[in-house]
Amino acid sequence: MIMYPFLEKGTTIGVTAPSSGVKPDLHVLIKQSCERMQLRGFDIRCGDTIWTQDKAKSASIKKRADEFNEMMADENIGLVFPPWGGELLIEILAGINFINIRNKWVLGYSDTSVLLLAITLKTGLATAHGTNLIDLRGEYSDETTAMWEKVLSTKQGESVLQHSSSKHQEKWQHDHPTPCVFHLSEPTIWKSISNKKVEMEGRLIGGCIDVIRHLIGTPVGDVRSFRTKYINDDPILWYFENCEMTTTDLRRSLVQMKLAGWFENCAGIMFGRSAANTPVDNYTVEDVYQDLSKELQIPIVYDIDCGHVPPQMTFINGSYAEVIVEEGKGTVREYFI
Repeated sequence: MIMYPFLEKGTTIGVTAPSSGVKPDLHVLIKQSCERMQLRGFDIRCGDTIWTQDKAKSASIKKRADEFNEMMADENIGLVFPPWGGELLIEILAGINFINIRNKWVLGYSDTSVLLLAITLKTGLATAHGTNLIDLRGEYSDETTAMWEKVLSTKQGESVLQHSSSKHQEKWQHDHPTPCVFHLSEPTIWKSISNKKVEMEGRLIGGCIDVIRHLIGTPVGDVRSFRTKYINDDPILWYFENCEMTTTDLRRSLVQMKLAGWFENCAGIMFGRSAANTPVDNYTVEDVYQDLSKELQIPIVYDIDCGHVPPQMTFINGSYAEVIVEEGKGTVREYFI
């Protein structure tokens, strides 16, 4: 059975950097983000790791793992919220105390999704794939991003409905800040391989495919055991996003997942928008999706609100989701059961 945390009003948010920290010239961003959370009524507790960054990580493996473990063990902290992702979070997994993890939310995406997926697969604790803390530093958030708080405040046994965004950001423009951080200018269109209405349901799990693929074959990447131990062999509904990979690297990763059994009893796959997906020898990302759909005989939808091309929905690893995609729009209803 999946355990679902509940976000209490006024809870303390623990800010730690299990992957990348924030360099001095960008400290203003983390301070702005924390101030916004305080204005929303949350208390903030910042760890030491968020203020440093060198050699592609915030701190030593031990310091990052210890600080995360401490925040997860602290009964006064209701949400652990990294500033953003990074590159080398996987280094700390061996030091995570999975046995003593308390029932609280961990929220983020990018490299953080390694930790999110590992926690859910290993313990059955729901985790939240959604906005980074840094992305909440604006005067307000767009409707899609802002749903993180409502989703995390859903009670066990209840459900929450999210709609696809109306517009998304084509590219980052850090030198031209906006009141809501993002520059949402391009129409959002959810697509399907079949070009027909798609309805699918199952247990949501996923993340940034660049990094979660490295969990395959590890003690914290056992999808088969997760299915039998925590979700009674319910079908799985995967969601992925590609940060930096070419189409052939994406294809290799998906084939490896298939060979590892990750797609057994799979109800469908959703792929987020990506600025990567670079074609190789005329092999496009649409070709990748077509090949995978034919092999697995499942529906595949893509260009959804997930990942490094914001905004993005808040997907709860472990929740039971009903997804409908039709005429370029999508809805996701997540049941906390």
